[in-house]
Amino acid sequence: MEKFATLNGIVAPLDRANVDTDAIIPKQFLKSIKRTGFGPNLFDEWRYLDHGEPGRDNSGRPLNPDFVLNQPRYQDAQILLARDNFGCGSSREHAPWALLDYGFRVVIAPGFADIFFNNCFKNGILPIVLDASIVDQFFKEVTKTEGYRLIVDLAAQEIKSPAGQVIPFEVEEFRKHRLLNGLDDIGLTLQHADDIRAYEQRRKLDAPWLFDAP
Repeated sequence: MEKFATLNGIVAPLDRANVDTDAIIPKQFLKSIKRTGFGPNLFDEWRYLDHGEPGRDNSGRPLNPDFVLNQPRYQDAQILLARDNFGCGSSREHAPWALLDYGFRVVIAPGFADIFFNNCFKNGILPIVLDASIVDQFFKEVTKTEGYRLIVDLAAQEIKSPAGQVIPFEVEEFRKHRLLNGLDDIGLTLQHADDIRAYEQRRKLDAPWLFDAP
């Protein structure tokens, strides 16, 4: 998992509340468990004017010109600004996979669904909960300012706006540690690789019958 320290990124505003995981990545794309390749189908039903299917070449599909991610000013956005209860619905981990594969490293909203919130941290995305009034302010600023960027400093737990405003945010210490060090569940386990190997060697001596080949 890629480490997260400080991000200076373009902001894309998704002005919808209660965005569920089926909207983030529709169910027909859940067949793969590779974690990559989902970016072209992020928000598929809103982003395109036709129906998407796994393995289909998206380059020739008709785009919805009214959808925010199809607007040139929001290309290469790395920060998604959303409304309350983002990521509700099913627990599919493909939702943060799709966001990350598209290029988003931060999602800012007044609130998130719990499972989606947890899955973000496990996959290298920083979900930030801010007061609705601050989120409203960001929506206004990003809409009127092309190329609007925010600086997100995880170590300091601060967001800096172009006007110099500094907004603190909360993040649980262990989750912060994971992101700063790029540790997913496998990475956390591998930190104890020496202890695991030592335990296995002891078990082979204590209970050799468990390790005998059939």
